[in-house]
Amino acid sequence: MPNVSRILVVVHQETSTPGLVGQLLQQMGFVLDIRCPARGDTLPTEMNDHSAAIVFGGPMSANDDHQLSFIRDELRWIPTVLAAEKPYLGICLGAQLLARALGAAVTPHPEGMREIGYFPIQPTAAGQTVIPSALMVYQWHQEGFALPHGSKLLATGETFPHQAFCYGHRAYGLQFHPEMTTLMVNSWTTHGVEQLVFPGAQSRWYHLSQHQLYRGAVEQWLRGFLNHWVWPAVSAEKAWEQCHRSSMPAQGGRVVPLAQNQ
Repeated sequence: MPNVSRILVVVHQETSTPGLVGQLLQQMGFVLDIRCPARGDTLPTEMNDHSAAIVFGGPMSANDDHQLSFIRDELRWIPTVLAAEKPYLGICLGAQLLARALGAAVTPHPEGMREIGYFPIQPTAAGQTVIPSALMVYQWHQEGFALPHGSKLLATGETFPHQAFCYGHRAYGLQFHPEMTTLMVNSWTTHGVEQLVFPGAQSRWYHLSQHQLYRGAVEQWLRGFLNHWVWPAVSAEKAWEQCHRSSMPAQGGRVVPLAQNQ
């Protein structure tokens, strides 16, 4: 039987954390199965033991499959999640990997611009049920994704026009980082301070001050989004499990799996 309380979390550095996303999912009752393929952790060949998957960001590129085996492995693995019809959420690199797995390109900005800091995004007409209004969100990237064929653009931005998309009803890609906590912003701007001089990057103090201004609105949006993203699929999974169990023949006053009666 599927374990409806486990979510597979893929990170790309030993020090990476699922941040606010992980905190909210745990508050919702989920157990996080955190794996880092970059340090040798394996990915499941099927999704029977997980109700959903989240792939977070990292300093590497979604185009590094020619030199990083774990990027190749993740690109091959993502279709497993989609084929199982389990919810998939890609954040930054995770969104770019989803786009590439669906046949779309991931490329740098044509003028060498980056988004590093807080930037506004605007919902599209198709995205207003997911992102109801404009939102200031945290960004840290130099590449963006083309829109995969058959997907819907949910939000746009000025520097990188594709900020969020969905594929089908359960796969989402977010270019931005809703998982950021104050501790994470402080850590990223400390250990990645050399990135803050590139075109499009904001100063460290601006990161920290803007986070204090906008973290509440992002958390409020994130709570609603995670419910929208994961609960319909989990509810369907629970209903299937309950129906399957109720159809099993009883023996001695207890439910017995069908295999034991064959």
